[in-house]
Amino acid sequence: MFSRVLMTVMALGVASFFALPQAQASVIAKVDLSEQRMQVIVDGEVLHEWNISSGRQGYSTPTGTWRPLRMHTMWRSRTYNNAPMPHAIFFQGGYAFHATSAIGRLGSRASHGCIRLHPDNARALFALVQDYGPHRTRIQITN
Repeated sequence: MFSRVLMTVMALGVASFFALPQAQASVIAKVDLSEQRMQVIVDGEVLHEWNISSGRQGYSTPTGTWRPLRMHTMWRSRTYNNAPMPHAIFFQGGYAFHATSAIGRLGSRASHGCIRLHPDNARALFALVQDYGPHRTRIQITN
């Protein structure tokens, strides 16, 4: 009986009634190092496009896919003279997204390997990751 009902429902084109629930909403921080640009995609829709600064000559920014490891409203670099890293989202070891005061350098390679953002953009990304959760956030960095 059930299989006959299922076949009828599928034939009517309403098989989605039996589909699995949609995946949880997600945030994707997609960085293109060659363009020094970043897209923030929320639930499949591009919500933001921003200039970034990544690793300058002699300092690489890792490429790959990660989830956020930890987040800090304010962090200070233990490696680079206690430099401030507001709204830091760490994704691999000491590499993070964070705000910068050197906003004139955004759009060019200027960091020691982190992804630098305008302070307003870093705050917005931080809030999105907090709202959706690190487990529902993916970071993609490509050349």
